Amino acid sequence: MKFETETGVLTCTPDRLIVAGWTGRNRAAVDHHIEELAAIGVPAPSSVPLYYQCSPELLTQNEMIQALGKESSGEAEPFLLKLDGKLWLGLASDHTDRALETYSVAYSKQACAKPVAGTLWDFDTVKDRLDDLKLQSWIREGGDWVLYQDGTLASILPLETLIEGAALTEGTAMLCGTLPAIGGVRAAADFKMALTDPETGKTIEAAYSSKVLEIVS
Repeated sequence: MKFETETGVLTCTPDRLIVAGWTGRNRAAVDHHIEELAAIGVPAPSSVPLYYQCSPELLTQNEMIQALGKESSGEAEPFLLKLDGKLWLGLASDHTDRALETYSVAYSKQACAKPVAGTLWDFDTVKDRLDDLKLQSWIREGGDWVLYQDGTLASILPLETLIEGAALTEGTAMLCGTLPAIGGVRAAADFKMALTDPETGKTIEAAYSSKVLEIVS
């Protein structure tokens, strides 16, 4: 994978991928969401937050991914990478198979590629204002781009808390949780996302499309 940074191009191949789940900072809201999902058959997590283990080969910078069936969808998340003893912050989509989620959230995380933006920020340069960073995503519906997620990282557990909880080690990448979907979680073939630093005006952006593979059984 290749990333643009302020100090040049960074090339790396992460050897571990963690997808953090249930990372909302409002614990009452997280518990309510767990109850809502349980009502439709999604198993409750064994702990909160939870650090799902996934294959790093799922990480991709392709603009097209493929997913089995029509029930998958993306969600924008902060992306962390520890490389050469340094932490980097970027943006990724935890594309997830929603149908498989009712069987096992862990299996659903492993079932889909995880698109990653091609830009990283030095974590140390933004760590004092992480809560102010704005996270957004859009999906294409009826030919138009529709705002799908909109908020700040203040809605997610502090990234340093997640780093400590995951015991982030050298060569590890981590997706750090997401924001609620405006209008509810739903599938869409086209997805784009952005992470913006209001202080500098800089933005990390990425967009991708998903192709549905027919389920043959």
